[in-house]
Amino acid sequence: MARAAGRGRLRGGDPRRAAGRPDARGAGGAGSLTLRALSIVRPGGSLIAAGTKTLEVRRWMPELLPSEDLLIVENGRFLTRDGEEDADGLAVALVRVTAIRPFTRADLAAACAAFFEEGWLAWELGDVRPLPPGRRVRAARRIYEVDFQP
Repeated sequence: MARAAGRGRLRGGDPRRAAGRPDARGAGGAGSLTLRALSIVRPGGSLIAAGTKTLEVRRWMPELLPSEDLLIVENGRFLTRDGEEDADGLAVALVRVTAIRPFTRADLAAACAAFFEEGWLAWELGDVRPLPPGRRVRAARRIYEVDFQP
């Protein structure tokens, strides 16, 4: 995934990938969608759902289309090893990553961050749609796929 010149817009990826697509395997049951998800340690996910946290800060570029929904899953601990998961995640919101740009000191409040460090990326979050509470979803590292029934 690359950043478009100038404004940090997302581009690239598989153009056939829909914002949410019916799960052809049927693993999630009738009406289930396969969505891409990102786990965020509590209270970050809830702050995104509430509209308080409008930036997510990561060191890596996501492979997402600007029109693709991203499920925000809040969990209670950092996942630090490849393949590590947490079965106690909660789906808190659907969002879109509308742009990616370098993280700056001026972004601290929007990211609900306590400190600044060079070299990080600010993922601008838009089209935030909070979800009803209590929807368990596994949390995993980086961006991953989940079967989700809206």
